[in-house]
Amino acid sequence: MLVIAFGVRHAIVLLVIKKNAIPTNRRYKVNLFKNIANLLILVSVVAFWAAELQNLAFSIAAFMVAIVLATREFIQCFLGYMYAVSARPFRVGDWVQLNNMSGEVVELDWAKVTLLEIDEYSSDYTGRHLYIPNSQIVTKSVVNLNFLKRYALHSFMVTLEPTANPYEVLPQLIERARVYCEPFKDVAERYKSYIERQLDTEFIEIEPVVEIVTNQYAKFQISVTLFCPSELKHELQQSMTADIMQFWFAKAENQSPLLESTDSLFD
Repeated sequence: MLVIAFGVRHAIVLLVIKKNAIPTNRRYKVNLFKNIANLLILVSVVAFWAAELQNLAFSIAAFMVAIVLATREFIQCFLGYMYAVSARPFRVGDWVQLNNMSGEVVELDWAKVTLLEIDEYSSDYTGRHLYIPNSQIVTKSVVNLNFLKRYALHSFMVTLEPTANPYEVLPQLIERARVYCEPFKDVAERYKSYIERQLDTEFIEIEPVVEIVTNQYAKFQISVTLFCPSELKHELQQSMTADIMQFWFAKAENQSPLLESTDSLFD
């Protein structure tokens, strides 16, 4: 009976995969069907062996504490699964951070969460799969990074020697940042509104922010914050860093920064 049940489950999973071309929908449906099928098989086995299981429970009552201690990790995993299903801190297809590991959720069952690892710096897939026990969902913090899949609030700093007045080049740097962000400004505004509706709060500023700070070594630091597409954030960082260096050294040499027209990243 078990062999037949698992065979039918496998056949239906193959059918679902064949009829769903979109990866996210396919993963979600396959994951949901597997969990339901496993639950039905477990309930059927328990119902079929109810009398025998009852006698077995009575016979091992004296060893119940030892059994609980031996299986506490599995119990915690099951409780973590129940928490994930009921509280829904994430779902299949979301980007999450669990136990300082980031990835896209590709499968969730009663024992573990399977993540397709994502590099936090580049937001690219590393090709590695992470298998995290469900007990981590209860005992560790869960960070849902789903809104970072398309756009990110990217911040970086450039440290410079105090050879010129940084506030004299600040307006030019702000203007350059606005030029870089202009091609996707409308889409960023819509995505910002979507994120704030989901989180029921306003906290994202899509306007580029350029600030001047100093560090403990009396060096100038130019801080730049951009709300930009995740796949372009490092290209924009390199472009802004190049502009900062060109303006800064031109100013330090008391020259006018003759900045050639920069080709758009989005042509």
